[in-house]
Amino acid sequence: MPKSLHDFVTQALLTVKEVTPEEVVELQKDPSYTIIDVREPDEFDAGHLGGAINFPRGFLEVRADLEHYKRDERLADRSQKIVCYCGGGHRSALAAKTLQHMGFTHVLSMKEGWTGWVTRELPTTQD
Repeated sequence: MPKSLHDFVTQALLTVKEVTPEEVVELQKDPSYTIIDVREPDEFDAGHLGGAINFPRGFLEVRADLEHYKRDERLADRSQKIVCYCGGGHRSALAAKTLQHMGFTHVLSMKEGWTGWVTRELPTTQD
């Protein structure tokens, strides 16, 4: 039987912890957390969480790979604390699961994503 997006996200959430937008507001105050926006660049440019780094879901593995020539050194430390978010919480759950597979030990996914964030009228930026 074919798998659906729901199936993949449900499977990812067996090991990925979700946090609420309100919890992410608190985590943003902790400089040991890296906030990763896994949406596409045009989504990021339209608005994002302050301090977020944009690594689109489709390019995340390249940026996190320790040997790839297009890796990003900000993803070298597998013990760093990471919060992933996307538009609604699906891509970020899958991204967090992927990072776990790549050896990251402390990865969270923001429940409800950007939609939940802006619905609550939490601070955004376009820097």
